[in-house]
Amino acid sequence: MLAGLECGLSFCAELNMPSFPSLQRHVAIIGGGPAGLMAAEQLQREGIVVTVYDSMPTVGRKFLLAGIGGMNITHAEPAPAFLSRYGDHAAHLAQLLQDFDAEALRAWIHALGIETFVGSTGRVFPTGMKAAPLLRTWLQRLRAAGVHFAMRHRWLGWQDGALQFDTPEGLRSIKPDAVVFALGGASWARLGSDGRWVAHLKAKGIDVAPLRAANCGFEVDWSEHFRARFAGEPLKSVSAIVTDAQGALDHRPGELMITEHGIEGSLVYALSRSLREQIEAQGYATLTLDLAPGRDLARLIREIDHPRGARSMGSHLQSRAGITGVKAGLLREIVPAADFHHPARLAAAIKALPLTLRATRPIDEAISSAGGVRFSALDAQLMLKALPGVFCAGEMLDWEAPTGGYLLTACFATGRAAGLGALAWLMAQQTGPAQQEQIQQQ
Repeated sequence: MLAGLECGLSFCAELNMPSFPSLQRHVAIIGGGPAGLMAAEQLQREGIVVTVYDSMPTVGRKFLLAGIGGMNITHAEPAPAFLSRYGDHAAHLAQLLQDFDAEALRAWIHALGIETFVGSTGRVFPTGMKAAPLLRTWLQRLRAAGVHFAMRHRWLGWQDGALQFDTPEGLRSIKPDAVVFALGGASWARLGSDGRWVAHLKAKGIDVAPLRAANCGFEVDWSEHFRARFAGEPLKSVSAIVTDAQGALDHRPGELMITEHGIEGSLVYALSRSLREQIEAQGYATLTLDLAPGRDLARLIREIDHPRGARSMGSHLQSRAGITGVKAGLLREIVPAADFHHPARLAAAIKALPLTLRATRPIDEAISSAGGVRFSALDAQLMLKALPGVFCAGEMLDWEAPTGGYLLTACFATGRAAGLGALAWLMAQQTGPAQQEQIQQQ
């Protein structure tokens, strides 16, 4: 699709068609995250007048916050495995991610003068591990190329066919030649992604899947004693098992964090989609924890059955099974007291401790969100079928992915596709039917 567009642009030059600069076409990018900025970059390269509008004082705020602990920009795993991370939405994103894959993203970063490296788990980071240098250099390049930025401009929807904004100077309306929406999902509203756009698009008849928390924490009904003693404690060296929507077991090692309200952390985020879907289907989810993944059940039974003499059960479990601290606390929280006198039952609980999750934490606390503009409402170039000249990109589309670089890669790829799609649409507006047919054939 995108390769065809690039051929079309070259063909347009061969036909001596009017250049975009002479027409002063103006495209509004609503949202200054990675998707919006990438769309702006594609458009300005062809001489389009581009203005990026954002409700925040500065662009890329969520991008910067995500990079504080180490900017994981993409992942180096093979393409089939990479694409599988997008689950049911992989088919919708496959071509876009092929056109701008992890290697292309790394090459793009290198062109900014910033090197990248692959970590031990396959995650890709910019040298220095920070987002700020990358964003700063990118913005300098965009501004030098003529991209305009309108900050503190909150989009309020349409008024008499024009885009309306709330600005520091009052209400403002514009009628650009095309629009790219890259407004994000509904997580971290304080950084600009508040999901208010949903109502505006629904009012235009656009099909939007409900926004839900993704890569999120979950609520557990802890006792007051457990909450007071262990909230904030990491639960390390465990394995977690969850049954997905197809009935398959997803078994992963890792660690998580006990919170005041329940659990969160990288292991939880990796399983969050299956857990959320369980809760939506039956009102709760079960996460099964193996607290001693290095010991098999038979060995654990023997160790626990070993005479403990005058030692307390806590000391016995620590010395014979390596169960101490928050792991011991979890056992006391969940396992009936009588089972501590039965080695087989206690060992079984250590190897498969069922943790009942009651709800996801609020979407505003989530790393990302699921749901958004359904792909059925878009054409192959990410233009809304019901609103010609209006394109959507980034997290506001109906897809989700785990952390590990997959979120950002898809944001960049869809932003690029929407920008090129807007170029193709603008091109079509200034050509006759015969020329359009020739371009499509290219």
